[in-house]
Amino acid sequence: MPTTHYDFLVIGGGSAGFNAARTAHGLGRRVGIIDGARELGGLCILRGCMPSKTLLHAAEVLHHARHASIFGLRIAKAELDMKALHRWKKKVIAEFADYRVQSMESGKYGLHRSRARFVDPHTVALGDGSLVSGDQILIATGSRVNLPGLPGLAQTPFWTSDDVLELDHVPDSVIVLGGGIVACELAQFLRRIGTRVTIIQRSAHLLKEISPEAAAVVEEAFRAEGMEVHTGTVVTGIKPTSAGVSLTFTSGGKTLTRRAVRLFNALGRVPSLEGLQLESAGVRLTPAGRIAVNRWQQTSARHIYAGGDVCGPHDIVHLAVAQGELAARHASGVKGLRPVNEDHLLSVVFTEPAVACIGLSERALRERGQLFIAASYPFNDHGKSILMNALRGYVKVIAEPSRGRILGAEIVGPQAGELIHCFSGPLAMKATVFDLLRAPWYHPTLAEILTYPLEEIADQINA
Repeated sequence: MPTTHYDFLVIGGGSAGFNAARTAHGLGRRVGIIDGARELGGLCILRGCMPSKTLLHAAEVLHHARHASIFGLRIAKAELDMKALHRWKKKVIAEFADYRVQSMESGKYGLHRSRARFVDPHTVALGDGSLVSGDQILIATGSRVNLPGLPGLAQTPFWTSDDVLELDHVPDSVIVLGGGIVACELAQFLRRIGTRVTIIQRSAHLLKEISPEAAAVVEEAFRAEGMEVHTGTVVTGIKPTSAGVSLTFTSGGKTLTRRAVRLFNALGRVPSLEGLQLESAGVRLTPAGRIAVNRWQQTSARHIYAGGDVCGPHDIVHLAVAQGELAARHASGVKGLRPVNEDHLLSVVFTEPAVACIGLSERALRERGQLFIAASYPFNDHGKSILMNALRGYVKVIAEPSRGRILGAEIVGPQAGELIHCFSGPLAMKATVFDLLRAPWYHPTLAEILTYPLEEIADQINA
C-alpha cells in the first residue's frame, strides 16, 4: 500500500494540533492531520471550555436572580429549564465546532479520520492499514479522564465531566471526587441548579495548585452555598448501592460515609497516548507519564514535536495553542523564535468567586530563592464590589523589590478572570508598579482596586 507523505504531519486536531497545522500551512508546508475522534473539534470546543462556561454562566444568572432581594428586586420565580439550557449549550458548541470542521475540511490539509500508531520514526499506520509519513510530526492527542486506583472506583458506575456537561435534568445528589478546576467549577454548577453536592478532596485544600489563601475564599463560598466540602481525605471504599453510591473516607482522624445518587469522578486527566506505540518512534516519556519535550517542543526524536495536554505541564488552551504554533514554526525553520515563557503563565478558575493568577506565585519565587514584595487589598473594602455585594476575596500584586517590576498577580473575587488581564501586557513588557500607576483608572470600577496594592508596593520601594 503506498504511503501518503507530508512536510508536516499532525496527530490530533484539538487546540494544539489544529493551530500547528494552520501555522504550518501558512508557512507554505504540505500539512496532514490525523484525528480519530468521533467528532472533530477537540476537547475545548466539544467537552471542555465552551460547554462548561455556557453552563456556568447560566447557573450564575440563576443564582443571582434567586438572591436579588438584597438589591430590592422581587423576582417571584426563577426556575431552570434544563432541557432548554441543554439546547442552548448545543447551539453554542455547534457554532464553534462547525467553524473548526469547515477549516479542517477546507482542502488546505490532508485530513485522515482515523487513529494512528507509529511504525517507525517518520511513519504512522492508520486504522485501515494505510501509511502516512511526515518530515516532521506533531503529537497533540490531548488527554483523557484519569482513573486512579481508589478502592472500589473501577467497580462503581461514575460520571465524568462529559456526563455532567451533557445533563438534561437536575440530579438529586452527587459526590464529587476531586477538588481541582473541573471539580470545583462543575460542583458549583450542580449545586446552583439544585443538586445536593459533597466534595471529597485528598489535598489539604481545594485547588491545590493555587495559594491556600485563595482556596480558603472559594471553600468559604462553597460552604455558604450549601456544599459539603471535605479536604485532607483518604478514600477507603467506594461501592454501588440500590440508591446510587456509597463512599467511605477518613478525614481529621474520623471515618465518615456519604451517599448520593451519583458519583462524579473529577480526579483530573492524563495524556491520551494509548495505541500510539511511541517506542517505535523513539519518543520518551517523563516520570509523570507525559511526553518529554525541550523548549522548542521537540521530543527525544528531534523531528517529532508534542504540544498540549500530552506534554503539559499545564492543561490550558492558550498554552496548547502557543506550543502548537511554536512547534510548527520551529519545524519550518523560522528564525528568531522564542520558547513559550511559562513565567507568564495565566490561569483562571471560573468559580464564583473566580480565581485568576498570572506570572510567578509567592511559592514559586520562594522556591527559586528570588526576593519579592507582595501587597494585597480586600474586595470587602472597595466601593464597586461593595455596591455589587461581591465581598469575598482580594487582589494581590507581586513585584521585584528594587525597581518594582511586576512578577505576578493573584485575584480572587468578582470578575477575576477579566481583571487579571490588566497585568498581561505589563508583565510581557516588564512594566513596573510605577508604570501602571501612571495609567488612568476610572472610578468606580472593579479594576480600580488594583491601584491599592500597586501603591503599597510603590510606597515600600520609595521608603
